[in-house]
Amino acid sequence: MARALQLARRGLNTATPNPRVGCVMVRDGKVVGEGWHEKAGGLHAEAAALAQIVGAGDTAIGATAYVTLEPCSHFGRTPPCADALIEAGVARVVAAMQDPNPLVAGQGLARIAAAGIEVGSGLLAAEGRELNIGFASRMTRGRPWLRLKVAASLDGKTALNNGASQWITGPDARRDAHAWRARSCAVLTGIGTVKDDNPRLTVRDVPTTRQPLRVVVDSRLETPIDAAVLEGGNVLIAAAREDAERAAALRAHDAEIVILTNANGKVDLAALLQELGRRGINEVLAEAGTRLNGSLLREGCVDELLIYQAPMLIGDAARGMFGLAELTDLAGARHLDIIERRNVGADLRIRARLA
Repeated sequence: MARALQLARRGLNTATPNPRVGCVMVRDGKVVGEGWHEKAGGLHAEAAALAQIVGAGDTAIGATAYVTLEPCSHFGRTPPCADALIEAGVARVVAAMQDPNPLVAGQGLARIAAAGIEVGSGLLAAEGRELNIGFASRMTRGRPWLRLKVAASLDGKTALNNGASQWITGPDARRDAHAWRARSCAVLTGIGTVKDDNPRLTVRDVPTTRQPLRVVVDSRLETPIDAAVLEGGNVLIAAAREDAERAAALRAHDAEIVILTNANGKVDLAALLQELGRRGINEVLAEAGTRLNGSLLREGCVDELLIYQAPMLIGDAARGMFGLAELTDLAGARHLDIIERRNVGADLRIRARLA
């Protein structure tokens, strides 16, 4: 199963909107076939492993299939993998976790068991779920998993008071952040960051065959038509009000616009995540400024923090990480679970989740 998880990671940046899945076929203690799911419309991991076995002039009869996600039981772009395993004559199927997709949700393993094949699940389940945490989020909550990325000084500052922020962290940390962009289905920012930094929000520092959707939270459609984020299309602008003239100018530059208004006349961030979920977005990387970071936290949109801390001090007058209201009692503090600490070049990367 550990090997199957390794294989599944090969689809880390490409499998979206499908889950990342790997499969290893074993018979008499020897691996007879392996496969992984590369991209939507391509072979599923089980089918790829079976194809490798057939290509070697062998069969899967009597083999055990270790697969990181329950085999599918429905017709999508490809036939059900549960049926393929049954027809191949495997003796046993072990899944790391059941598929959270309501179209499957235990039915794949049940179909295989009904055919007289031994089944099991739960082997390295935590690792399997972590690999597909965004897919599971979309299937169970209807919204993607949102990571909020922040690059800050040791005293928690993200930019000087005049907005200058390039570069707080070093090249290794920036390259690492691009790897998180590459695995994300969408990168989200706010109009303030577009105006201050004019980011492209594309993957550049690591190899990739796919660019994420770029999402700009822009209540009043103030995105300049010469903004770098508009280059190449694949941009969604979330606004809070209609403005026919501005909208037409942005659409002329291949931007798509959605109007999502909350009770305060701002962009409804929770509704935006639901919209992204409907579009098949599994993971979102938010790279925004203090105000939008605070709004995402306040409105319960953040699942995970990805913080790069640089060994420097900037001072109290600089901009902080999150625009949150002042507390008068520590009982109101937001507690976090630190799940990872790692040195990246001269900087420290911290991953934390809301407790």
